[in-house]
Amino acid sequence: MEVRNEVFISVDIETSGPIPGVYSMLSIGACLVDRPETIFECTLKPLNRNADLEALAVTGFSLADLELSGAEPRQAMTEFDMWIKAARGEGGTAVFVGLNAPFDWSFINYYFHNFYGENPFGFTALDIKAYYMGVTGSSWTETRSSVMASRLGPAHKANHNAVQDAVYQAELFRLTRQLGRKSKL
Repeated sequence: MEVRNEVFISVDIETSGPIPGVYSMLSIGACLVDRPETIFECTLKPLNRNADLEALAVTGFSLADLELSGAEPRQAMTEFDMWIKAARGEGGTAVFVGLNAPFDWSFINYYFHNFYGENPFGFTALDIKAYYMGVTGSSWTETRSSVMASRLGPAHKANHNAVQDAVYQAELFRLTRQLGRKSKL
């Protein structure tokens, strides 16, 4: 069996609503889980003016401002792919890591396929909530980030800035991984 170099990449996004295509991905933040100072960050032009007002309020973004300052989706996904390829190196496998990964991955996957042609993460993602649940034996309701943070004691906090949240998520994942390793001893 071939052993591949797995490069864990924490990804967080901000959106204008709950589903890709109907709503827009407004920002992408990513960092290497084991080198969180290595980051990718961009804002995107919205696909349309559809917005869930609560979701938009959380992001702090203005669709009108992003129409002027955001990257075209094709450009954003091309740049993200280049960053991922550089981060994973020759022969490495990029592993998408997210807190509530199904949500973030669905937008990333949609944008990669629609504006770039392929998703460098493939068709899978590692969900920190599910991983934490497996390591700790907790219930699903105990996988809220606030509950995880109270147990794990991360130095970072989430604030709905995609790159800062990616760094926070990476720390939660590292701490959960450490907890899992300790329990095996």
